[in-house]
Amino acid sequence: MSARDWYGDAVQQSTSHLRRRTGDLAAFAEIREVVRSNGQERGVRSLQIRNADGLEIEVLIDRAFDIGDVRYRGVPVSWRSGNGYRHPSLHEVESEDGLAWLRTLDGFLVSGGLDHALFGGEYDATHYHYPPKQTVRHGLHGRLSSLPARLLSVDEEWQENGGVLRVRGEVVQATSFGEHLRLRRTIEVDVFGSGFRIDDEVENLGFERTPHMFLYHINVGWPVVDEGSEFHGAIQRHVWKSDSVDEQGAPHDRLIAPERHFVEQVWEHELSAGQDGRHRVALLRSDGNFGVEIDWDASAMPHFFEWQNLREGQYGVGLEPSTHHVSGEAAAREDGTMIWLEHGESRTYRTSITLLDGPEATAAARSRVQSISRKEATA
Repeated sequence: MSARDWYGDAVQQSTSHLRRRTGDLAAFAEIREVVRSNGQERGVRSLQIRNADGLEIEVLIDRAFDIGDVRYRGVPVSWRSGNGYRHPSLHEVESEDGLAWLRTLDGFLVSGGLDHALFGGEYDATHYHYPPKQTVRHGLHGRLSSLPARLLSVDEEWQENGGVLRVRGEVVQATSFGEHLRLRRTIEVDVFGSGFRIDDEVENLGFERTPHMFLYHINVGWPVVDEGSEFHGAIQRHVWKSDSVDEQGAPHDRLIAPERHFVEQVWEHELSAGQDGRHRVALLRSDGNFGVEIDWDASAMPHFFEWQNLREGQYGVGLEPSTHHVSGEAAAREDGTMIWLEHGESRTYRTSITLLDGPEATAAARSRVQSISRKEATA
């Protein structure tokens, strides 16, 4: 029996049992606030959440309350691009022809929004009723990821059997004579378990009708991403794919080894939802020893993109639930699928992430996804 096996069994006890064996329950699970002090990350506040099963996630307060590093029992899960978790004051949203967002792309979750996601451009802004501002320009995936959040609460709720580690924060994206949107995010980790939950609410605090687009860029790296790793989803059809797919030929469902000068490949998959109304995808190592499963409310984020960045030194995969189709803001405004929020209106998003440790866990995840596909085929 390995050390983690015997410890996992030993720690699964009542809280009163654990209290008799330590002066501080932080020995088993805790939330710790950290401020980085070096390089371009200097001043960035984060919350390090660690549970009793060895799950560790880092919430980046000053990076839109997104998620940086994720580990489970010492195994790294999150993708690292090399950008680092730069302080938001260093970001120039309007630079590099709208591609400056790529300098913020690092870690497990980078959110796109709140009034724009997907590729940038120039769009009508007359709904803000400010004559000098007839149009507005957006870069790739909008402004959200470079905005610092306000920490609202940190709670370690121990119950007699287990408990919940919970943090809440809010990000306000606002400008005079423009959008005034607020994201309130709650992230929960059970004291015992291998997963966590992200609950978001986006509300229009302004008095002007405002567009809303939202996307989760959930990034997974090695060793989950490896040659032969498998993508599983209840795919009805491929709605769209980047030109690089035909040019390079790497498949969507089985990953290749890192390649020099690999050009990112992107698919939009139309997924079937389960009976619970949720979409579900999984990324699994070929040996079945580890993986990641994601499920979310299909009605809130009906679209999904698979992003393959299999370039040497950048090796990772993005799993991306989205409110909108890849054609983006202009098409959504034209075809009527744009989400418009009036004053006080809001949208909620609920997502769960489960880390899969061992063949039994990965096989169960594969079965959950396949059961959706089978039901769709027989419907």
